[in-house]
Amino acid sequence: MLFSGMVGAVPRQGGAAWAVLQYLLGFRRLGWDVWFVEPAPAAAADAVGPVLEAFGFAGRWAVVDTDGATAGVTRDELLAVARRAELLVNVSGSLTDRAVLEAVPVRAFLDLDPAFVQLWHAVEGVDMHLDAHTNFVTLSDSVGRTIPDCGRKWLPILPPIALEHWPLADRLADDALTTVAHWRGYGSIEHAGVRYGQKAHSLRPLFELPRRVDVPIRLALGIHPDEMTDLAALHANGWLLVDPSAVAGTPADYARFVAGSRAEFAVAKSGYVVSDSGWFSDRSGCYLASGRPVVAMETGMSRRLPTGKGLLTFSTLDDAVAAIEDLMTDYATHRQAARAIAEEYLDCTRVLPPLLEAVLR
Repeated sequence: MLFSGMVGAVPRQGGAAWAVLQYLLGFRRLGWDVWFVEPAPAAAADAVGPVLEAFGFAGRWAVVDTDGATAGVTRDELLAVARRAELLVNVSGSLTDRAVLEAVPVRAFLDLDPAFVQLWHAVEGVDMHLDAHTNFVTLSDSVGRTIPDCGRKWLPILPPIALEHWPLADRLADDALTTVAHWRGYGSIEHAGVRYGQKAHSLRPLFELPRRVDVPIRLALGIHPDEMTDLAALHANGWLLVDPSAVAGTPADYARFVAGSRAEFAVAKSGYVVSDSGWFSDRSGCYLASGRPVVAMETGMSRRLPTGKGLLTFSTLDDAVAAIEDLMTDYATHRQAARAIAEEYLDCTRVLPPLLEAVLR
């Protein structure tokens, strides 16, 4: 199996690396011989190699530049792997090397950004390379309902978590609710009078939250210093900001940050919310697996996951206040429920077999 995603192209982002590792480790746990390939300049190999090799993928990865040159394994070795692979899983269709793609008979497009991917393709005319794939997988259960299906049939899944790498945390290093996030990821989309925006647009209505609860909220937030108005508002209202590259720059740092937190306060991109996507974050899955409850902005996830214990959802500022108060009132119960949700719904050995069955049948 070949899996293509981004590790080296986004250096010093331990969470982005984990988003890929969950799949690599999960497929390997199911008995697959898994190889990783990333479309990126050769210099990205300096970031890819240490991450992949630390998790036992030495000699099973390649970085492929736009001219076809590789780092890691040679191009001939990569093409040989592709020719014997049964399946390619391609995050956002980012791998476009025709020789590699065409060598694999089953090519699954994996959508981690529901609504944005489909609107880029269907509304904005961006070539998402859907035609290069045979199957389509998404983290949304609303493609074809509230999100355009782009003429394809999409398999909805939840984000898999490799639970053996996320044991129940036994030490609280930070009494705060935390998260790791970007203020903005990319441009917003306007369609049919609806704005599909970023986390900035979701978090602004919540600026007052730290002044209304008795627990600190610490954001490992990637935000440009030019966002002076928003930064001033965050600081004035008591949000605690830390540099994500400092506290979660490597997979190990990220895991320590998550496991050491009291809980997660998770804000979704407004595009996920207004599309009623049902999206749920792999980052939140890591918190749950660690026995750290999650207070999450509702995206429609309550259709897919049990909420109320361990995972609490909100839509408004008042909802968020009430959820955090509930969390702090009965933390032990929420902590136990968090791990149970991860085990029942997010375990990679439960999430990935239906994907494999659907794309390989």
